[in-house]
Parts: sequence; structure tokens; C-alpha cells
Amino acid sequence: MIEACLRDYGEGCTTSPVGYIEGWYLYPQLRRQGLAGLLVDAAENWARNLGCTEMASDTWLSNEESIRAHLKLGYSEVERLVHFVKRI
Repeated sequence: MIEACLRDYGEGCTTSPVGYIEGWYLYPQLRRQGLAGLLVDAAENWARNLGCTEMASDTWLSNEESIRAHLKLGYSEVERLVHFVKRI
């Protein structure tokens, strides 16, 4: 499963809009077979066909498997974020 959209902004991107991978998941038994790359290729082609020249994505800091997968597919880490919330 992959979900992609267009966003006005993506961290580390210099163009707008950018394609953005919102969600990406394979059942564990389907991993390490090249399927993730096919899903990402499809999302990138979709964004490219809409005029995008950049694709962005994110993952949790603790999701080392996702970080490795992104890097393997040619994505570069551009920054790390810490989000905050306060009940008021």
C-alpha cells in the first residue's frame, strides 16, 4: 500500500508543489522482494506526470527499517523534527 499526494511544501525541497509519500506499508512477508521500490516508483511517476520534480516523505525517528528503505531507494535525509503539544 502506498498513499501519495501533492503538497505545497516538503522539508528540504526547493520546488512547489512536491509529491509526498503520506503512507507506505508492506506486510512483513512481502518485504525485501523489490515491491516497495515498485510502489515508490509508481508514486514518483504519478507526481512527475503532474509536473513535480521532487518527491518527499517522512518517518518516525525510531523507525530504522523505514529510514533504511528510504535511503536504499535514493532518498536523502534532510532534517529531523521534534513535535510538541500542550493542552490548554
